[in-house]
Amino acid sequence: MGCSGGSHCPSCGAGRQLGSVNGPELDDLAQQAADDALVTILDRLDDFRGLSRFTTWACKFVIFEVSAKVARHAWRRQAPSVAELAWDQLPGPLGHRPEDSLEQRAQLDALSRAIGGLTGRQREVLVAVALNDVPIDVLAAKLGTNRNALYKNLFDARRSLRASMAAAGHPVSPQQ
Repeated sequence: MGCSGGSHCPSCGAGRQLGSVNGPELDDLAQQAADDALVTILDRLDDFRGLSRFTTWACKFVIFEVSAKVARHAWRRQAPSVAELAWDQLPGPLGHRPEDSLEQRAQLDALSRAIGGLTGRQREVLVAVALNDVPIDVLAAKLGTNRNALYKNLFDARRSLRASMAAAGHPVSPQQ
């Protein structure tokens, strides 16, 4: 694989999430991820159709297991509250002109109202995933649901926010 766990790893970005984890704790985490990946590969062996090299096919399971394990570990150590909005961590005004600052304040007020109009579950998922960078797998485990249900909540929340912002007269980028 070649992943050294450094912050430059394009596959998993493990170094950014692990921070100060090293030594036996890091070895244990790596062993757990490898074991889980091997179990998944063995369970899915009948799905391998030979359209690529076996190692290429198996690598996707390893990358998923490592990234999920690292994310869960990092969020167990210091999980932010999924309910709190991090408005104070947003960047400063759009420009140096007073009208830019007023425009940004109006947009943030409209966004805050729009977030308040979401269902409780949509708001919880949006704040956790989009604002507080909680990994979707970690949130799914915490809420006792699955990734797909959370993706649907997130999709519906974003669609509702776009509609609310457009109705309030603020420019909205097209759905991506």
